[in-house]
Amino acid sequence: MSTPYEMVGGEAGVRRLVARFYALMDVLPEAAACRAVHPASLVAAEGKLFEYLSGWLGGPPLFTDKYGHPMLRRRHLHAPIGGAEIEGWLACFRQAWAETVTDAEASALICPQIERLARHMRNREDATADQG
Repeated sequence: MSTPYEMVGGEAGVRRLVARFYALMDVLPEAAACRAVHPASLVAAEGKLFEYLSGWLGGPPLFTDKYGHPMLRRRHLHAPIGGAEIEGWLACFRQAWAETVTDAEASALICPQIERLARHMRNREDATADQG
């Protein structure tokens, strides 16, 4: 049985996915809120997401070898993550995935997990229009 890492093309596939993800973050209008919580240069973020996804998908545990347990929510507490940031991140991920991953089995397995993971990252409530 193949790992999701192998199903998406191994190291080269994960690199393609992550590079496309961050390229989209700079151009998709719906990603503006997500882009705004990142530094001007996305190079470090791209490297960390590649390392994280590598291990998360069943490949080499690059992130944990380098930084320890991911503790994703804790590592992202400095960044305000609400609905707009989550939806922007997911828009980038969905499009990058659709453009770089052709394995339908991998999509069925991974995409729902990514959706849950992204929503789990919320650390602030959105402002409501009616404070009534």
